[in-house]
Amino acid sequence: MRIAGRLTSEVLDYIAPFVKAGVTTNELDKLCHDLIVDVQQAIPAPLNYAPGGHSPYPKSICTSINHQICHGVPSDKVLKNGDIVNLDITVIKDGYHGDSSRMFFIGEPSIQARRLCEATYASMWRGIRVVKAGAYLGDIGHAIQSYVEPLGYSVVREFCGHGIGAKFHEDPQVLHYGRPKSGLKLEAGMVFTIEPMINAGKKDIKQLGDGWTVVTRDHSLSAQFEHTILVTETGFEVLTVSDGCPAPTPL
Repeated sequence: MRIAGRLTSEVLDYIAPFVKAGVTTNELDKLCHDLIVDVQQAIPAPLNYAPGGHSPYPKSICTSINHQICHGVPSDKVLKNGDIVNLDITVIKDGYHGDSSRMFFIGEPSIQARRLCEATYASMWRGIRVVKAGAYLGDIGHAIQSYVEPLGYSVVREFCGHGIGAKFHEDPQVLHYGRPKSGLKLEAGMVFTIEPMINAGKKDIKQLGDGWTVVTRDHSLSAQFEHTILVTETGFEVLTVSDGCPAPTPL
């Protein structure tokens, strides 16, 4: 899991310089695919992923732009100055998954966009920092929700973090809202993602006709960050780390 996590984060490090105005998300997808397959000798988990009721996902990464919340499908759409985009990477190495995502600014984002992304990143770290054996899943959700809602943002309810290991998505579901000391009690050795999806407007969503892309119903901006986390006896270990990984937010 540590190896898969590091490789996942290294894909995000590698692609960062290419995420700029004038590039298409298809081009970003191909660069990531070729790195994962040819260099890392690994597998891009999203490619042809088909959970029950879904058509197979056609690309190797997810690219969610501006009001797209998650699962945006790479296309010939050109990124332009002022856009924000989430790149969600999942790498399978030796049968185990690493899963991480980051927001990227295209040129100079609006003040609103920058603040939303900064708050989302900070909320992820608030959720991560409550993780330890004996804590509860509800503690994670509460830490995130109680931080972003007073700022005027909303938490997406329909999508959440998840257990991960030999499978892409496992139990438990890790909600990004909730009450302290509610839900499953955490035990050392558990591995799951924390990946808050935070909207600048209301929490309501809708799915586009491609069967994958999820957007904000009110067309407001949305941001997401994600790490894969191991529960330890005394706290947590972030598995999706690399040399270029953004630093944690200060306490």
